[in-house]
Amino acid sequence: MNLELLEQTLADHGEPSFRAGQVWEWTARGAAGYDEMTNLPRALRDALAEEVPFSTLTVEDEAHAADGTVKALFRTGDGHPVEAVLMRYRDGRRSICVSSQSGCPLTCTFCATGAMRFGRNLRASEILDQVLHFRRIEPLNHLVFMGMGEPFLNYEDVLAAARRLPEIGITHRRTTISTVGWLPGLTRFVDEVEEPIRLALSIHAANPRLRSQIMPVNDRYPLSSVLEECRRYVELRHRKVFVEYVMLAGVNDSVERARELTELLDPKVFKVNLIPYNPTGMYDGSSREAIAAFKAVLDRARLPSTVRLTRGRDIAAACGQLAAMR
Repeated sequence: MNLELLEQTLADHGEPSFRAGQVWEWTARGAAGYDEMTNLPRALRDALAEEVPFSTLTVEDEAHAADGTVKALFRTGDGHPVEAVLMRYRDGRRSICVSSQSGCPLTCTFCATGAMRFGRNLRASEILDQVLHFRRIEPLNHLVFMGMGEPFLNYEDVLAAARRLPEIGITHRRTTISTVGWLPGLTRFVDEVEEPIRLALSIHAANPRLRSQIMPVNDRYPLSSVLEECRRYVELRHRKVFVEYVMLAGVNDSVERARELTELLDPKVFKVNLIPYNPTGMYDGSSREAIAAFKAVLDRARLPSTVRLTRGRDIAAACGQLAAMR
């Protein structure tokens, strides 16, 4: 829902300012449309239905995986594709992976999104409408800005959307912003954001030359500078930074690469999330044996690590697969 248009429309109709809050409360609780908002006059509900679209996005397609994961393909009002994913877990978690851009300009070589044509940054309302689409299906409790795009290239709208998430049921402590290390936005985040929003960093290689091959952004913002900002985040927020490390067969999954990672990361600052790779064309995913051997090196160095549970691979909804190629 375009909240700015909502407020302007209500003002044009001479409605009191609290009406916007009423509409948003119903929407955040999962209302399917204006008709459900029974504390608004019928004439006003009819007017809003005519003048303020209930969502800034249209649903073009929806895919359902065997594990309960749901992927939605949206279109913005000006035709840009956006994908978001609902992940269901046996422990009751209902986590949303949302996009902050249509496409991504940073061209990480393992990521299908990087092969798309970049569209534009998404507005805060377009980010929230991804969440609200799934909130109308069931209550949500976790969210990651880990879909299409680099969140810190769209800093203002990402933070504006994140600050409204508790009203939908997703606390700041259960919200994570993932970055490839876009330093200007990361520095602003560390300096400005007081809410306990979690930070995740995509590394994928400790060796600078290899990381630049996988992630060209490393040439612009070297990992050493990015890690320094992460250390400042931990000093100020007293919360560890999650490190995302996608496992690429024969590229970054050797025992030697694992040792490089233990030499780079302070266990007091970082926790590593090893991600089984979901092939998108350029690389193969590491074997279970290679992942286990890699993790064993981290364990011996007492660097906290987990292996991510892959969700939605059969519908191209897993990490690195979002591409909206329809």
